[in-house]
Amino acid sequence: MQISRRSFLKYCTLASASLGLGVSELEALGQTLAKADSPPILWLQGSGCSGCTVSFLNYVSPTAPVDATDVLIRGVSLAYHPMLSAAAGEAAVAAIRKPADFVLVVEGGIPTAFAGHTCIPWSEGGKEVTFQQAVRDLAGRARQVVCVGTCASYGGVSAMGTNPTGVRSVRTEIGKQTINVPGCPPHPNWIVGTLLAVLQGKSLPLDANGRPTSIFARRMCDQCPFRGRGETSSLGVRGMCMERLGCHGRESSAPCPTEGWNNGVSWCVAAGSPCLGCTEPSFPAAGLGGRGGRRGFGPGGGPGGGPGRGRGPGRRMD
Repeated sequence: MQISRRSFLKYCTLASASLGLGVSELEALGQTLAKADSPPILWLQGSGCSGCTVSFLNYVSPTAPVDATDVLIRGVSLAYHPMLSAAAGEAAVAAIRKPADFVLVVEGGIPTAFAGHTCIPWSEGGKEVTFQQAVRDLAGRARQVVCVGTCASYGGVSAMGTNPTGVRSVRTEIGKQTINVPGCPPHPNWIVGTLLAVLQGKSLPLDANGRPTSIFARRMCDQCPFRGRGETSSLGVRGMCMERLGCHGRESSAPCPTEGWNNGVSWCVAAGSPCLGCTEPSFPAAGLGGRGGRRGFGPGGGPGGGPGRGRGPGRRMD
């Protein structure tokens, strides 16, 4: 029987989780899976719904890497992820502390109330390590910080309303530029494309909200196939412009109309729903409150979560 290297390593990873391999065995497996010429990725999850990870796992492409497994085996070295890592407990913490050169990926907002103790990703030496502490520490040593999802990028749903846990965006918390891949959740292509570009050392021009211009340079409305087909005033009517229903296509930048979701099957407006602007710093206050309700929604959103509204002149992250 013939089996590809990719399939073999996939089976090894699944088996390691079920067999409960020790620290040394897991490290050896990680070295086998790692791509030697790229830094490992440490992926942290804070205040959120894990939907960004789920979106990443739905990645499908006709060319290599063809799926999330292919990405993890051939494209990146994932040293730590709370849901995908085979290691747990002390072995997982050791994997976090080991890399000297790494890329930090943050999913979810950063709770700051109660000294950050509403979110505890792990413990060391018998003491709880807050998510706030973990992000601050690792961001200070990381080669690059990539925010996956609107919660990490701007505060998002986690920072909306009264925000009792004091959720903030990553950039607001660490005080330095981050590469933001917003969306609730972001498209898997946006996540994979950005990570591979960072790991390959490619230059990523960013817009005023920290987003790669290669993905977020154009307004949704400018790409929408339903523009100019007449406007509808009723929900569920497909194939017509939904601006009267509060569609945020004019203010939102993303390639949803041309890229589609679920392997290109559909996207929000094609399914009969107005765009809620989930890739913008103003989401969800503006998207769920109607076009007239654009306002800030806590320490993570709006001016606090990102450098401001609008694209403005691009910046380059080298």
